Amino acid sequence: MYPHGGFSFVGSGGADFALKETKPLIGGSAPIRDKMSSTYDLVEQMQYLYVRVVKARDLPMGDSVQAEVKLGNYRGITKRGVEWDQVFAFSKDTIQSSTVEVFVRERDKDDFIGRVAFDLGEVPRRVPPDSTLAPQWYRMEDKKGEKAKGEVMASVWFGTQADEAFSEAWHSKAAGVQPDGLGSIKSKVYLSPKLWYLRITVFEAQDIVVPSAGGGRYPELFVKAQLGGQALRTRGLSTPLWNEDLMFVVSEPSDDYLSVTIEDRVAPGRDDVLGRVALPIAAIERRMDDKPVVSRWFGLGEPKSARFGTGRVHLRLCLDGGYHVLDESTAYSSDVRPTEKKLWRPHVGVLEMGILGATNLMPTKPFKDGKGGGTADPYCVAKYGNKWVRTRTVVNSASPRWNEQYTWEVADPCTVITIGVFDNCRVDGGGGGVRDARIGKVRIRLSTLESDKVYTHAYPLLVLHPSGVKKMGELHLAVRFTCTSVASVLQLYGRPLLPKMHYVEPLTVRQVEMLRYQATNAVAARLGRAEPPLGREVVEYMLDHGAHAWSMRRSKANFFRLVSVLSGILAFGRWVESVRSWHRPVRSVIAVSAFLLFDLCPELILPSVFLATAMVGLWRYRGRPRYPPHMDTRLSYAESVYVDELDEEFDTFPTSRGPEVVRMRYDRLRSVAGRIQTVVGDLATQGERMQALLSWRDPRATFLFVVFCFVLAAGFYTVPMRAVVGVWGVYAMRPPRFRNRMPSPMLSFFRRLPTRADSLL
Repeated sequence: MYPHGGFSFVGSGGADFALKETKPLIGGSAPIRDKMSSTYDLVEQMQYLYVRVVKARDLPMGDSVQAEVKLGNYRGITKRGVEWDQVFAFSKDTIQSSTVEVFVRERDKDDFIGRVAFDLGEVPRRVPPDSTLAPQWYRMEDKKGEKAKGEVMASVWFGTQADEAFSEAWHSKAAGVQPDGLGSIKSKVYLSPKLWYLRITVFEAQDIVVPSAGGGRYPELFVKAQLGGQALRTRGLSTPLWNEDLMFVVSEPSDDYLSVTIEDRVAPGRDDVLGRVALPIAAIERRMDDKPVVSRWFGLGEPKSARFGTGRVHLRLCLDGGYHVLDESTAYSSDVRPTEKKLWRPHVGVLEMGILGATNLMPTKPFKDGKGGGTADPYCVAKYGNKWVRTRTVVNSASPRWNEQYTWEVADPCTVITIGVFDNCRVDGGGGGVRDARIGKVRIRLSTLESDKVYTHAYPLLVLHPSGVKKMGELHLAVRFTCTSVASVLQLYGRPLLPKMHYVEPLTVRQVEMLRYQATNAVAARLGRAEPPLGREVVEYMLDHGAHAWSMRRSKANFFRLVSVLSGILAFGRWVESVRSWHRPVRSVIAVSAFLLFDLCPELILPSVFLATAMVGLWRYRGRPRYPPHMDTRLSYAESVYVDELDEEFDTFPTSRGPEVVRMRYDRLRSVAGRIQTVVGDLATQGERMQALLSWRDPRATFLFVVFCFVLAAGFYTVPMRAVVGVWGVYAMRPPRFRNRMPSPMLSFFRRLPTRADSLL
């Protein structure tokens, strides 16, 4: 019934999944480098020919004209009218002509009104932070080369991606993109909405009339709070006394209303509304600490279908600004600051990232002409704190070069930046149902980066498919973390990671997961209204939405992580056992001598332990990790996972598999859970035996233990502790020939103690 073969994408090698160091021509590594803005020293220079067409005048016809910029086989067309103010960018490595021409045409006609030609050999070069090149009026020529009526204002220059016009320019490599899809290929910066926790404390209600109560039925009253598409309710009680907290996530600014209703559960699926009140979110009081706000009585409006009087409800409402609203997984959080900016500490560093490009990306869509193979229109999204950046889309390329650089302020180095690569499926002007395909994701923890060091690496883009782990390509990044004050950074390690409110009034695990789901929806809804929109599928993938579902693979990975953590303790235990076995008498004699020395001079124990720990730390400095940590397929148990386990991980909820498959998986889950149950029971047994020492559940055992404690008290009072420890240590490490193979009396006594397992069914 169970699968016996494991599946691995690359066998046991995994070399293709490793992080690779690269040496791009950035910063001082380039042999010849032109003057460039210091904010673009983490990317390679990309040369562009910029053509700005501003407007035209003195034309023989009206406003139904448009300009066309032509460079070899590339053509860019402006909008219709006489005032365009559009910029066209042509990559220098694709220029195959010595002249760039600007035509002014009448709408829907092939003939042009006039043209202006620019010799590329005479085009000036502009490098930021130089001021922008001023456009000029140029007299146009007709087909015969004679001066035509009318002038066009334009400017032409060579520049790099550091130019201010780069982000808004029409790029020559996007020549095949439909006009409806041009807006979705530009680079943009997005900001997440400011999120608050809305806390609603429901105390009680008065003067509530329940008309349907009668015939021996007790009412089941509950309070239901609804905010947009979110709804929460209290438990149902026969008396309107709840004293419960309900929490929502609210984005700012918000014009929504909080609807609070009191309802009665008449029958399954049938609730009668007894009263309602609507409260504007903007009028709710805000707080920064745990001081309670003033509660109020709110009158309940009469529902439309009711024929009875209304009552009132006692509520306490506040927007908690002392929490950090978690919209990411806590293990990969990029921001830990509270919502209220007054509680923010000054930033301690700056994170700079150059998104250089990607190589060998797997095609995610077929060729547009249907001739087999595949293609991709990749773009990159990086998220840190409330700032999202999106690079431009490189059309029809498996090895795109973005070379865009971005900067973030860092308030805490123990945070993670996430970079994802996606395929733009809106290039052809797709509708709202189009979803961008995921190519891969990279995470970098800032605390693993040395200050002021530039890390240039190729990160493998690994994605887990139902068929196994798959490498989708490599993402090339240049990262630098700069500290403004080393002392401030070191001081942060002694402070709590989350704001004060998370410890003063902690949230439960269930609340955190529910509120995180609401926060993800709020961020996705806000970024989806931007232009170009950042799709919900992109936001959910970057925020690890739905990553906590059951997975046999993750369970195994976490188990082996725990085994790795405990391996140090187990190794120390094996070393002690090897000393006690006296297989190497010299080592055992040294260990016993050291033990007796510490017994005679116990004040040397702690200094020696800390000194040895410090020496081990200094010794391991030479072997410290040189590269930032990356996704480990072996640690994730992705290289040797069973195919059926992957199919179970990617299954929908509820399941879409057949009864036989579900039965097999259920039996397997029962088998694994049975072993876990046994281990948990064994741990509980040992703890209950410790409790049974003084519980008198076994009167004889407790009597013996009490007598033994009196004897030990008298013995430790008369005999020095140093002598007792020395004798015990020498006795425990005596050679095997002087030992008895039977368990010691103390261990035998402990194993005879009763446990509560006898009371289990």
